Amino acid sequence: MKKYILAVGVICTFMSFSVYSQDVVSLEEATIKVASDVGKSVVSISSVIKEKVAGGLRFGSPFEGPEGDHFQRFFKDFFGGLPERELERKGLGSGVIIDKEGYILTNEHVIAGATEIKVKLSDGREFDAEMKGKDKRSDLAIIKIDVKNLPVAKLGNSNDLKIGNWVVAIGNPFGFAIENPEPTITVGVVSALHRDLPAMERRQWGYGDLIQTDAAINPGNSGGPLVNLEGKIVGINTAIITTSGGYQGLGFAIPINSAKRILNRLLKGERILYGWLGVNIQDLNDDLRNYFRIKERKGIIVLKVYKDSPAEKANLKEGDLILTFADKPIKKTRDLVKMVSTSDVGKKIPLGILRSGKKMTVKVKIGKMPKDVEEIEELDKLDGEAKSSFRGVVVEDITEFHKRRFRIKADKGIVIVDIEEDSVADKSDLKVGDVIVKIERSTIGNKEDFDKVISKIKGDCLIKTNRGYFVLKDEN
Repeated sequence: MKKYILAVGVICTFMSFSVYSQDVVSLEEATIKVASDVGKSVVSISSVIKEKVAGGLRFGSPFEGPEGDHFQRFFKDFFGGLPERELERKGLGSGVIIDKEGYILTNEHVIAGATEIKVKLSDGREFDAEMKGKDKRSDLAIIKIDVKNLPVAKLGNSNDLKIGNWVVAIGNPFGFAIENPEPTITVGVVSALHRDLPAMERRQWGYGDLIQTDAAINPGNSGGPLVNLEGKIVGINTAIITTSGGYQGLGFAIPINSAKRILNRLLKGERILYGWLGVNIQDLNDDLRNYFRIKERKGIIVLKVYKDSPAEKANLKEGDLILTFADKPIKKTRDLVKMVSTSDVGKKIPLGILRSGKKMTVKVKIGKMPKDVEEIEELDKLDGEAKSSFRGVVVEDITEFHKRRFRIKADKGIVIVDIEEDSVADKSDLKVGDVIVKIERSTIGNKEDFDKVISKIKGDCLIKTNRGYFVLKDEN
């Protein structure tokens, strides 16, 4: 009897190992096929970015070191600082061909500010590329090369993804720095869904609704595809969280369905519009649910309604609980953010709210998201403080907010916060973020100085900023 039981145990163990072996072989075969099929449509992207920087010394200057500091101070004291100079830097990334006519999907940050874009195919051929459309908020862009009948990757459905699904990240780490143009792959699983990443120093907006994966995403992989085992794109690799600069198991991709929503507009080079309500909102915890006597785990609370926003025009108020958007339940703040941002601008949407214990419905007309929500929120806090303008230049005193936003180091002067369209200033080389320190021969320390000086100005005037001298012509 014991021998019989032992034999059965051995057979079951062998069967389990056999099934496990088959699963491993199937996974290997699927990965090999994905690498072969989709890899042909993945490209390396190299961009050249030219940018002007404030006066400083080049690397290797004979004036570096303590003596160099004295030299720079000499220039600052007698000439107002070293002149601007143009620097050239290179960006590296990946992309994936989505149309046989040469259209390539990638990250916006891969080609942002590029004056030249080059694409290298997996077979080694290299082409110049042109920008077709880009959107900074979604971090997506379309570029095109002039070649036809290219291998194309298929777009999948990221809504079908589940935590634990196997995925393959494809790209070309370090891009043109590696001689072999064939892309590399890394394999992992979907670690989490609907992840959010906050805004960084060099990026105004945070990332929302991302796919998290433990498939390694290395420098140069940005813009490459995240693919399921059927060989369909489910995401565009975009970011990692790291404390060392290298891969640490936390990679993120933009869901392909987010890309598909705006793909046609990107292909046409149209600006992508996002919906906006104009509210600051907060999730409900158990204490808040108990206070408002809400049994269901849904609803968010309005912390602030911004002036002249769609929410204010719809009579939404601080303290209101938003329960539904277009009859869809709102459980978390991210639900409302996603629904609003993907709604058509100008569309009227019913909001189900709870106010003073009473349920009601208000209709809100979705507005166009401002270019700079942070600035609108900050200006709302500073509401009542006057601005000054002159020939289309709108200025304010320098605050900590302005220092962060425009990376201003100066304490004195005034900052240009807006330039009116079709104004004299709009036709000049002045820019938003410039700090005005002198008009004609008068030093400008604050807005009061500015107002006094401009009241006496006639004809063309000379303006000195942190970037140099500019002429603001007479309007007449």
